Amino acid sequence: MKSVSVMRRVAGLALCLAVTACASQGQAPDYTAFKAAKPRTILVLPPVNHTPDVNATNGLLSQMTLPLAEGGYYVVPVTLETETFRQNGLSAPDEIIQAPAEKLRTTFGADAALYTTITAYGSVYHVIDSNTIVTASAKLVDLKSGSVLWTGIGSAASSEKRQNSGGGIVGILVSAAMNQVIDNLTDESLAEAGTAANRLLKVGPPNGLLYGPRSVKYGTD
Repeated sequence: MKSVSVMRRVAGLALCLAVTACASQGQAPDYTAFKAAKPRTILVLPPVNHTPDVNATNGLLSQMTLPLAEGGYYVVPVTLETETFRQNGLSAPDEIIQAPAEKLRTTFGADAALYTTITAYGSVYHVIDSNTIVTASAKLVDLKSGSVLWTGIGSAASSEKRQNSGGGIVGILVSAAMNQVIDNLTDESLAEAGTAANRLLKVGPPNGLLYGPRSVKYGTD
């Protein structure tokens, strides 16, 4: 048992070192276009859903305004955006993202639009556990020039909040059963969508969005 524990610690240390090495070798984002564009108002387009969960788009979209607003940007209200698209015969995210940039700019008065893709959303069940995962990537596009100002990715999982239970295999099975019941009775995906959105749309260094004009930190990054 001790040897297994030691091996796990060694493997964990190796993983940490590898991640650190990759991070140190990665290049810092180029914010030249972002600083030149100086976006003030952002239009968050409905995320394109590449998962089986039909609630993914609305679930993540409902969590995306807050981090941007707290970062100093004015965000076009989701209800206004949704109704405007509906009146123009657009409802599916795949159709909405095809709308011309100039049309989006003049219709909503936005400087930039956020295009998002969801690649994971919902619970994954295993024999001895369940895990709710939300993963999305996004890009911020200048609606005047069409330039990509920033790209990012964010992910969250319910397993991050859980600790291994004691009691051997019986304890693991009991914990797994409880986790599955909790996931079924609560909207765990929505909670993880909030965490994923905050990570995806983080404002500030080293690789987040630049601070918006309504932030006291505007122009310091």
